[in-house]
Amino acid sequence: MNDLDLSTLEKGQVLARREHRLSRDTLVRYAGASGDFNPIHYNDTVAEAAGLPGVIAHGMLTMGTAITGLLEELGDPSLLREYSTRFTKPVPVPATGETVLEVTATVGAVDPEAGTVRIDLTAVTAEGTSVLGRARAVIALPVQA
Repeated sequence: MNDLDLSTLEKGQVLARREHRLSRDTLVRYAGASGDFNPIHYNDTVAEAAGLPGVIAHGMLTMGTAITGLLEELGDPSLLREYSTRFTKPVPVPATGETVLEVTATVGAVDPEAGTVRIDLTAVTAEGTSVLGRARAVIALPVQA
C-alpha cells in the first residue's frame, strides 16, 4: 500500500489488520536475538512466583509484532516517524500451542499541514484482552498530485 495519498485517508479508516501467533518457540528465538533471558519468558514457576499467570511474551516482542502489519501495508518502513505504547496487560504464552494476537491499525488523525498521519494500534488476545494502551504510530506520507 505504498501509494497512500493523505487526501484519501480519513479518521477511522482501517489500514491493516493482522493475526500474529506467538509460541514458546517464538519467545526462545526472541530471547536469543535480544539477549533478554529473563526467566518470566520461559519458566512457568518463576513467572507464577512473580504474580504472572505463567510465561509471558517479552514487551518489546509484543510492541514490535504490533507494528509489523502497518509497516507491511506501507511498503516502506522509513515512513515511520514515531511509535510508542503503554503495556497494559501481559501476553500469556502457553507451554504448548500458541497465543494469537490480533492487531488493527486505524487512522486516528490526519495532519495535512505536517504531512503526517497518526495511526492508532489495538492489540487484542484471542481471549479478548487488550494488551497495549495508547499504541500510536506517526507516519509521513507525501501528498500525491
